[in-house]
Amino acid sequence: MKPADRISRLPHQLFAGLVRQVEDKRRQGIDVINLGQGNPDQPTPPHIVEALREAAGNPLYQRYISFRGLPALKEAVAEWYWDKHQVRLDPSREIAILIGSKIGLEEISLALVNPGDRVLAPDPGYPDYLSGIQLAGGQLVPWALTPDRDFLPDVDNWPDNTRLAFLNYPNNPTGRLAPAAFLDAAIDQALRHHTVLAHDLAYGDIVFDGRKAVSLLSRPGGKDAGIEFTTLSKSYNMAGWRIGFVAGNAEVIGYLELLQDHLHCSQWGAVQEAARVALLTSDASVQAVRDTYQARRDAFLAAAGEAGWDIPPSQGSIFIWCPVPARRSAMEWAARFLEESAVMAAPGTGFGSHGEGFVRIALTESIPRLEAAARRMAAILE
Repeated sequence: MKPADRISRLPHQLFAGLVRQVEDKRRQGIDVINLGQGNPDQPTPPHIVEALREAAGNPLYQRYISFRGLPALKEAVAEWYWDKHQVRLDPSREIAILIGSKIGLEEISLALVNPGDRVLAPDPGYPDYLSGIQLAGGQLVPWALTPDRDFLPDVDNWPDNTRLAFLNYPNNPTGRLAPAAFLDAAIDQALRHHTVLAHDLAYGDIVFDGRKAVSLLSRPGGKDAGIEFTTLSKSYNMAGWRIGFVAGNAEVIGYLELLQDHLHCSQWGAVQEAARVALLTSDASVQAVRDTYQARRDAFLAAAGEAGWDIPPSQGSIFIWCPVPARRSAMEWAARFLEESAVMAAPGTGFGSHGEGFVRIALTESIPRLEAAARRMAAILE
């Protein structure tokens, strides 16, 4: 039986392949240090779990709820945006609830892009941007992120007839932040070219060395130009809960909610209630998450440096973008790390052709394991 063309167009799912490789090694009895997938390893804070327990007993959440999510959660998102970014939002028109931000980042292409429409996406970038573009039949226009531009795309060269453009800061995979002036320039170009900006703020709380991530919506014209996606997966260690939200331009939010009316019936109400509690009560736990990842970043970089591997420090996210020598491809280095040092790292080219020369490691293991991985990988590089 043949699949639909849209299925055949889908790119290779990088992370599913990495998980299979790790599972194969572990079945062989090999203790692999898996730094290939950004899967948080810490438990969800107890008060959020307790909120879920209580909500699960509420008969209201044992039935179908509104397709468009709990109004109370949307109100909490609006309060969170004001507290974090001094952005005012209308909960009923400018916020949509998502079953994790991953699905929303694919739905936006389905909601806006017609076959053949141009879409700018960062290269290297999160692979699921491309998945949504391909499902919609859009034309991908890679947006190069290179070290000489501090991993910021060139917004001065904006292709005509671009329907949608993805941004992601703090950036996955490079770990870089974007200054406010860059977002201002992107907003200006988007408005000039009638392009919708989709900013992925998944790692907005996880920034290092006293820095602060900039919300697209906090900049002049940001809500006119586009929308912003956020997830509770990383900041609150709720990856398996599948809950996130998107906020911004009311017209675009309306398109997304209309699409979701047809695709699914919103996330379980008890999970949404727990997410509401998380957003309104968890500043201390978010700070603890940030401190944990910064300590892990520092430990990995120190161990690598002591072994002779010089890696620029990431500014945010839960990843480090690690340069590898040009004598082998990124894919070959990732294979060598797995085979010879039992460390899984994601090859840079899994995120786009401009990822050549790098591997990405996730800070999702303990400090001793990260230090061991850094030393093992550095030994292979020598």
